Amino acid sequence: MVEDTVKGDTEHYLPRPVARLVEELVRLPGIGPKSASRLAYYLLRAPEEEAVALAEAILEMRRRIRLCSRCFNITEIDPCALCDDESRDRSRICVVEEPLDVIALERTGRYHGLYHVLHGALSPVEGIGPEDLRIRELVTRVRLQPVEEIILATNPNLEGDATAMYLAQQLIPLGVRVTRLAHGLPIGGDLEYADEITLSRALEGRREL
Repeated sequence: MVEDTVKGDTEHYLPRPVARLVEELVRLPGIGPKSASRLAYYLLRAPEEEAVALAEAILEMRRRIRLCSRCFNITEIDPCALCDDESRDRSRICVVEEPLDVIALERTGRYHGLYHVLHGALSPVEGIGPEDLRIRELVTRVRLQPVEEIILATNPNLEGDATAMYLAQQLIPLGVRVTRLAHGLPIGGDLEYADEITLSRALEGRREL
């Protein structure tokens, strides 16, 4: 029946459940209409238990994952394992844009301090201002916790640089040393895609702001 199908960009009629799944998959970063269609048809052909397992994994993640009340990294327990690790250097806080950046830096094995996740970067074009990020919480941490150095590990692009400069303006007056990841990171690249050696060199060569 016509009411049970929707017309897509390729002028083909799709059953509404398939079209809905394609529409939802397209919302994911890096997934275009063609990739979304391939994924939808793969799940359609896959054994039912595989599709159910995927749906259950997504629901479990949404129900059980929260933000750490200290660093705002994603976690199942609060505080997160990194914040709760007494062996880590609590005099240093590395500020990153996203939780995936924490994973990238941890892979280097060269940083043993704490983290603070902003959950984004300043972007006037997209309407993202300081109040939309975890900046106020970072300033509060620095005021209440004895911190010697804040390492700004925002991405080396326009938004990341603007965020780093804004953070420096907020933090330097508090008497804390503020550094920025240095050489080794390509301009316009994202931290999560950098390899361990590149990130290690960037950490070692960080500079004062």
